[in-house]
Amino acid sequence: MMIKLAIALLFTGVAGSLSAAPLGLPPVPIPENNPQTAAKIALGDKLFHDARFSADGKVSCSTCHSQAKAFTDNLPVSKGFNGLTGTRNAPTVINAAYMKTLFWDGREPDLEGQSKQPPINPVEGGLPDHKPLLAVIRKDRDYVRAFRGVFGVAADAISMDHVAMAIASFERTIVAGDSPFDRYYYAGDKKAMTAAQIRGLAIFTGKGRCVSCHTIEQTQALFTDNRFHNIGIGFKKIHGREAQTAEQFLRAKRKGADVDVTVLTKQTMSELGRFAVTENITQVGAFKTPTLRNVDKTEPYMHDGSLATLEEVVDFYNNGGRVKETDPVSGFLSGGIRPLGLSKGEKKDLVKYMEALTSPDLERFTKR
Repeated sequence: MMIKLAIALLFTGVAGSLSAAPLGLPPVPIPENNPQTAAKIALGDKLFHDARFSADGKVSCSTCHSQAKAFTDNLPVSKGFNGLTGTRNAPTVINAAYMKTLFWDGREPDLEGQSKQPPINPVEGGLPDHKPLLAVIRKDRDYVRAFRGVFGVAADAISMDHVAMAIASFERTIVAGDSPFDRYYYAGDKKAMTAAQIRGLAIFTGKGRCVSCHTIEQTQALFTDNRFHNIGIGFKKIHGREAQTAEQFLRAKRKGADVDVTVLTKQTMSELGRFAVTENITQVGAFKTPTLRNVDKTEPYMHDGSLATLEEVVDFYNNGGRVKETDPVSGFLSGGIRPLGLSKGEKKDLVKYMEALTSPDLERFTKR
């Protein structure tokens, strides 16, 4: 069901311009060339939920980023048109406005660029190019009227840049803070978290070293360093063939292969992570640190959706980047990934703490 504008703006309390950010979050960064307006946000909302922008007329942005599922799909890897599956887990759109790069490998620098990719990916929207999408818009009177009002363009002048700017503007309203953690940590409400969650916070910032990548600052917490790390997930698929896989990818890229298409259609290439963008061999298997806000609503976890629960995630890190303690370790593993030595009680407390990162506004319209 399409989000009504008034509901979408519950996150930020805005109607065309941003007011104070929710507790625990900084102001949403807005590009100078794409200012927020109520009309543009409403147009982006409609575009985000329009399934006509796919080869089978059944897939929209909201298919993989569903309002009812904390703007994810709760699947290990997403399903596109005709039920085709890709290689990666759909990250939440909540607080994506703060991300310095988009996609697990950071191949797009902003929300505008990100929104252009899914419709023309062969396992997502399945369109050959953007022309069919624009044709739908230009023939729709409501869209033509809306684009004229927002961008001052006639039907034949509506471009994919306009579409992308509207969708990105809507996505920048999907912001959620003011969690029990925020009220405890930033507002001084010592009753906002339970005793177990308070113990979990101490583990998060201490023995567990989670805060090294899932950052907490003095006045705000994005719970991501916006960097890329190889934590050991997925490397088994290319273990022993990392160099060979990288070489194959580079040969294909030099011949014009599209990175977005390649990493979502070829499993081994997907596991190259950030290397696919930078071609830096030290970044093989490195993926972006996801935010932990609302993390208990966005399962399964990791770039390939291979860990089903937060308990499994904690066990994985406790084992030093391994599902089982006997599993081999990736040769490209980031330096900070090593066994933590957490007890059963400490692991439980850590999970309880992450449950304290859920925003109350999210609960207003997220069905479980």
